[in-house]
Amino acid sequence: MISLLVTLEIQPDRVDDFIRFIKEEALDARDKELGCLRFEISRSVDQTNVFTLTELYKDMESLEEHRKTPHFLLFRERVKDGLILSKQSVCGEVIDS
Repeated sequence: MISLLVTLEIQPDRVDDFIRFIKEEALDARDKELGCLRFEISRSVDQTNVFTLTELYKDMESLEEHRKTPHFLLFRERVKDGLILSKQSVCGEVIDS
């Protein structure tokens, strides 16, 4: 399995837009992708414009396929105008769960 942890800092005045976009993305990933085993959205309790996405995929091929889906490409299009201020991600092979 492949885990992907993504931390995003969002423009404070665009948080509501981001939440709407990312909820749609997560729902589509969970419902439409057999290789997506988990897609969870968390919001920082200390910085309300910081979010962490916790994603789990069957294998690297499933993650690569996720990045080609229409819903992922739509999400990327929606946020390309600078809505995301910063992004950090860690992609790893799950060795124990």
